[in-house]
Amino acid sequence: MTRPARATDPSYELMDDHNGLSIIYRQHGFPCPLVRWHFHKEYELHLIVASSGKVFVGDYIGNFHPETLFLTGPNLPHNWISQVAGDEVVPTRDMLVNFTDELLEGAASVLTELKSLTPMLERARHGIEFRCKAMIRKAMDLMQAIAGSSGITRLGHFLILLELLAGCDDYQLLSGVTAGNLADEQTIDRTNRAVDYIFSHYTRELPLEEVADYMGMKPTYFSRVFKQATGRCFIEFVNRLRISKSCELLADGQKPVTDVCFESGFNNISNFNRRFQQLKGMTPSHYRRLAVQRLTEQNQRAPGERLRSAK
Repeated sequence: MTRPARATDPSYELMDDHNGLSIIYRQHGFPCPLVRWHFHKEYELHLIVASSGKVFVGDYIGNFHPETLFLTGPNLPHNWISQVAGDEVVPTRDMLVNFTDELLEGAASVLTELKSLTPMLERARHGIEFRCKAMIRKAMDLMQAIAGSSGITRLGHFLILLELLAGCDDYQLLSGVTAGNLADEQTIDRTNRAVDYIFSHYTRELPLEEVADYMGMKPTYFSRVFKQATGRCFIEFVNRLRISKSCELLADGQKPVTDVCFESGFNNISNFNRRFQQLKGMTPSHYRRLAVQRLTEQNQRAPGERLRSAK
């Protein structure tokens, strides 16, 4: 059973509690009021340490699991929803660092070395998922160092972490649109409720009219508001969520492709194959072979690396 977060807070997250500090460090579990479709002016470095589920960044939908690391740019909407048992509580799911353009722009005016971070920060406007496992483990150590320090020492760990990330060339850009293309906070707040509802029901037939009725809107108006907020039309959003689910099932087990099709919410195998090919550029069977190959390569790492990863 999947339990989505409810939209109980405003979708714009105001972080005026810097208290004179250059960066904000936070960690939280799931469920948590911070888990919602929202945006803010700060960059967000977001490390998942427990649970698996779906990640939404701009118009991107994907999967997350422990030891996944993301960087989102200013005002780019995002959310991570864990797939857990009905009454399951994850005490610590996320480690976060938030920082602003003003911090780095001001510092770069006197510390020219910081200008090397500019390309990565530009990419972050689309959202970045870092893929190098060895680098992510180093980033985890630095996040722990940030969590356990303060003052100049904390800032030093943060700058070392940014340099590490900027040097990583194993990453994926996520959203096809940036914050400037997306909706205002009122629209996103309403869309947060819609995304929660879709997430709870996407594995069955889910017409736009049903979600519009749940939102108390006319279907045409809801369709326009939803596309403005997510960068995707309703059916494309749902299909991408279903394809994301199918990737998870293909990578994690040996279920026949037909079973994966229906468990992901599609009711027609030819439509499933066509959508999968359209979005992933390959067949479901090919995707499974690549996923198995990647897992095999990870399992062939040095024993010491595997032991550290398992801790």
